[in-house]
Amino acid sequence: MSLRGTRVNDKRTQPEGEFVLYWMQSTHRFEENWALRFAILEADRLNKPLVIHQGLDPTYEHANDRIHSFILHNARELAARAGALGLHYHFVLRRRRDDDRRVVDRLAARAALLVTDRFPTCGIAERTPRLADRVNCRVVAIESHAVVPSGAIGKEEYAARTIRPKLRQLLPLALEEVEERLPRRAVTPTLAASLHDTLGVEPLDLAGADLAAEMASCEIDHTVPPVSLTSGRDAARARLRAFCDGALADYAERRADPNDPDGSSRLSPYLHFGQIAAAEVARTVLATPHAEQAEKFIDELVTWRELALNFCLRNAAYGTLAGLPEWVHRTMAKHASDAREATYALQAFERAATHDDLWNAAQRELLLSGAMHNVVRMLWGKTLILWSAHYADALAWLIHLNNRYALDGRDPSSYGGIQWCFGKFDRPFYDRPVLGVIRPMSLKRASDKWDTARYIRRWLGAPSSGAPAGVPRAP
Repeated sequence: MSLRGTRVNDKRTQPEGEFVLYWMQSTHRFEENWALRFAILEADRLNKPLVIHQGLDPTYEHANDRIHSFILHNARELAARAGALGLHYHFVLRRRRDDDRRVVDRLAARAALLVTDRFPTCGIAERTPRLADRVNCRVVAIESHAVVPSGAIGKEEYAARTIRPKLRQLLPLALEEVEERLPRRAVTPTLAASLHDTLGVEPLDLAGADLAAEMASCEIDHTVPPVSLTSGRDAARARLRAFCDGALADYAERRADPNDPDGSSRLSPYLHFGQIAAAEVARTVLATPHAEQAEKFIDELVTWRELALNFCLRNAAYGTLAGLPEWVHRTMAKHASDAREATYALQAFERAATHDDLWNAAQRELLLSGAMHNVVRMLWGKTLILWSAHYADALAWLIHLNNRYALDGRDPSSYGGIQWCFGKFDRPFYDRPVLGVIRPMSLKRASDKWDTARYIRRWLGAPSSGAPAGVPRAP
């Protein structure tokens, strides 16, 4: 546990506190949740009950219907499971920006200890210390994102080849199952009633609420609609089973085809929101008879995903050009004034209104489905760099587009993938205009590897110039 956790303040545990509080921020599950496990252990040690609080407010970056919907529907499932398990879980929906912002503060004032999730993105790394400064009890943050505890890798790693052997050595132990336990002391009806008063707001009745109406009442971006992907642990497990029974047998081949809707696991939204544990995914995949293909998948799930987490935890500049290696800065300085084939403003990119049908189709996939196939995402990212007047603009715009529309946006893997387009985790290649020695990728050559015409037809209909009809537009 020590390799996953960190004390966020130097305050003491309050022995007079009435309960241990788990503030659920990024790990939206009860199973294989290391922060919850720690909170239960501490609650039992202190002979206190456990209270689980989850909230959703309209102030996070790019707050919109798509993200709200995915969180809310999973919360409904959590509430049902909490009732069956005997856990005290409540969910507070803050609808307007000027609504009460001190719900967690009031709960913490009654807590012996506050435990929360350690996560470097989504504003959590900034929000948690601010709260820890305000409250009187000890605050501890526990990471549950990785299979191998993030603290086992003590410095920033610079490539998959440097972190892979370290992760592989630790993986067998990290994949061992840990028996789940429930708190020994339950929340009494009297405590539950008083907690309701402490909240100062009505917890959302997740079982009976009209979630669409609740979202409509929130002060968020309603121009980015929900998508058809079902959220929650049960949906994640169903998708995992379908992947193991289907595409995994031919994973190396099928994952390279953007036209194959089932060729990859498509678990990234569930992993991002912590609705399923990466360790559960890994164990399930490794239990199949497809050993060689399973190893390829595990390399993506563990090596590359945890390399991105390591980057975001160990490099505060993960969302800026300053997070890139020195050789990238040298080549960008050399090519900053190179002529571009075309240049666009952010709004043109956002509306899928470039001159290239394949790039527009990729953007439209993101806009309409909340996802983008990884092969296409690399092309999408590197091409936007070529069509931006400034490298800093390209990075900021890729982050904006990904975080606003992708269900797996705002994730360490998103930042790692976007920065890879600029050369992070990579090596220099041959020199060429604009990209310099950053690895090139070509829209024109994509058709040699997969059926780009079919992909364009799927997402654009008949190829055309300008913005496709029905695409959400920037406000």
